Amino acid sequence: MSAPSTPDLNFDTPALKRHRKGRALKDKFASWGIAIGGVSVIGAVLLIFFYLLYEVAPMFVPASIEPAGEYAVPGLTDDPVTQTRMITMEEQGEVALRVLMNGDLLFFNTENGDVISQTSLPSDAPVTAFAADTQPARLLGFATEHGDLHLVKHNYRVTYPNDKRLITPWVEYPFGEAALSLFESDAAVRSLAIRNGEDALMVAAISRAGELQVTRFEKEEDFLSEEVTLSPDVLSLPSLAGELNQMAMDQSQRWLFVLADQRLLHVINLEDEVLNATITLSNEASITSMEMLLGEQSLLLGDKSGAISQWFIVREGGNWTLKPIREFHVEGKQAQLIEPEHRRKGFLVAAENGELAIFHSTASRTLWNDSLIGSEIVQMGISPRAKLLLVEDATGRMTGWKIDNEHPEVSWSSLWDEVWYEGYEEPKYVWQSSASTNDFEPKYSIVPLVFGTIKGAFYAMLMAAPLAIAGAIYTAYFMAPAMRRKVKPIIELMEALPTVILGFLAGLALAPFVEDHLAGIFAVMIIMPLGMLIFGFSWANMPAFIRHRVPEGWDALLLIPIVIISAWIGIELSSGLEIVFFGGNMTQWLSDDLGVSFSQRNALIVGLAMGFAVIPTIFSIAEDAIFSVPKSLSYGSLALGATPWQTMIKVVLPTASPGIFSALMIGLGRAVGETMIVLMATGNTPITDMNIFEGMRTLAANIAVEVPESEVGSSHYRILFLTGFVLFLFTFVFNTAAETVRQRLRQKYGQL
Repeated sequence: MSAPSTPDLNFDTPALKRHRKGRALKDKFASWGIAIGGVSVIGAVLLIFFYLLYEVAPMFVPASIEPAGEYAVPGLTDDPVTQTRMITMEEQGEVALRVLMNGDLLFFNTENGDVISQTSLPSDAPVTAFAADTQPARLLGFATEHGDLHLVKHNYRVTYPNDKRLITPWVEYPFGEAALSLFESDAAVRSLAIRNGEDALMVAAISRAGELQVTRFEKEEDFLSEEVTLSPDVLSLPSLAGELNQMAMDQSQRWLFVLADQRLLHVINLEDEVLNATITLSNEASITSMEMLLGEQSLLLGDKSGAISQWFIVREGGNWTLKPIREFHVEGKQAQLIEPEHRRKGFLVAAENGELAIFHSTASRTLWNDSLIGSEIVQMGISPRAKLLLVEDATGRMTGWKIDNEHPEVSWSSLWDEVWYEGYEEPKYVWQSSASTNDFEPKYSIVPLVFGTIKGAFYAMLMAAPLAIAGAIYTAYFMAPAMRRKVKPIIELMEALPTVILGFLAGLALAPFVEDHLAGIFAVMIIMPLGMLIFGFSWANMPAFIRHRVPEGWDALLLIPIVIISAWIGIELSSGLEIVFFGGNMTQWLSDDLGVSFSQRNALIVGLAMGFAVIPTIFSIAEDAIFSVPKSLSYGSLALGATPWQTMIKVVLPTASPGIFSALMIGLGRAVGETMIVLMATGNTPITDMNIFEGMRTLAANIAVEVPESEVGSSHYRILFLTGFVLFLFTFVFNTAAETVRQRLRQKYGQL
């Protein structure tokens, strides 16, 4: 009998060769596609990183100054009356005003110095003192040797003949051309300060004899002609020590600061007409310059040593006190002139030998400090947009300088440190990017936003993590397969709920409900776990024939009525608990007895709403990780005598720990980046308070709220990009650390 023939297997047929080549080509395309996709993802992340960096970097570039023309000082002659008292400019920086010693107002072109017009005061009396109101007001005061006061306002009319901008200056007398009388004795005025408010004009004057007089001119407007008349009222002030030198007044017309003997600073409360304090300044360096910063709340004092100190009124122990806040230095140079910016809390200081320094008060930042010209600076003026600086030197030359100083208010200290802001009792972390007034001090501390982000994520994870992980353990390991196939999709379907809907419901429905039933909410947190424990103990001790009626793995269905009943009991007990323990109102009790403030939209609401949104993410990934643990490990542990719970704790959870950790990190990332829920359910208050009953503002919510209203390219705009950059770095560093931990867990438990 012959042996069976072996079939002729030919693996080199043309069809098989074509098949292998096609498969190899597909594998190569797939590998290249995966590689390109991975590199593209990395490139996209890097592109986002560098774009954010591109938007943020300009904020930290120092100021720069470039020359913009030079010419003889317009209208300056050998006559002393033609010397300069003040230089200022209109909005565009094309037309400048030079105030002469004799009170003339000379307007000229800033580009070439050509005189446009010149206006004289209606009186021929020699001008002995001069003062300017706030820069935006453009009101000037001239006091004469007869004790009279002339008030003049410079204005600018903009027209476009032949589509070319033409700025025409003009002068008006807002209270009439007639002079106001200051001193009844016809005494000459040596120093002057004026502040024009809505209801009154306040004028402080020092006579040559050293007499201080403050007059409040009450305004009365005629109903028909709208003409304003002034009614004088001389304040009764205490006598002051020393020889009075100069004065400054705040914008609210409440505080008057009088410098005497170049080192005594008298603080007068004009409302109460009393001397608030007399401060003795440094004996080593006498005061050489004195100006009010934008907003007229901060007083700037420059001395012979080159130090410029910032002072403002602070409420301390129930009393108002003038305190030194911060100090700036022009090294080794005497501070001769201080020129505040028109719209920012920055200021320029002219020192000896043509030295110029640019500072910003809030940021405590020195932006520029160098020699500008070769001779002494006599006067200087800066345009309202802080783009152009005009400098008059001792040789009679006027020099224009272009200033590039876009973001002076940004510094490490203003972003990350406590800052002492005007009107605050102490340094604080504050975010407040806008206000209703132009002299507002922007507050750009990022700390409250970072704190709010961490706070919101913490309370959300505090609720979501235990529920999601415990639910994933039970569903994957203890629940019946048929029930698991129904429960898992339902929970995952929760993730499809729009967060804007969750935020809407949390803010408009959940927040008022929690406020009305606060005691009941905390009662539910106690009653529900106790109810579950009691039911579990009772069920375990039920007769076997009853327990066996419920199929194994379907026990969780019996807890649904327990959860509903426990929640109902807790809410029903709310009013009774408040009456018995909290005097009828728990929120009021928290505030009055514990000093814990309560806001309706708070971190508790965010924890409930955002926790609900995060649970499906954590549950789904953790459940898959636990369910994917090989059954052979569980069977082996059970075969060796371990209980199901011991098997879960000692075998299943360690093996699934990388996946569970990934679930927690992804959930945390979702909580950190969540926008709509925290936007609608927190009150958006940027505060640093861990109180669960207070709200917060997160980085993501702040970007969503303020980007639409920010000016492109402004400091506010770029700081919002900086907050996005901080959020990007936060998630990048945290995810990198999380991936490192996950890989180590995989290496440790991957051999089980």
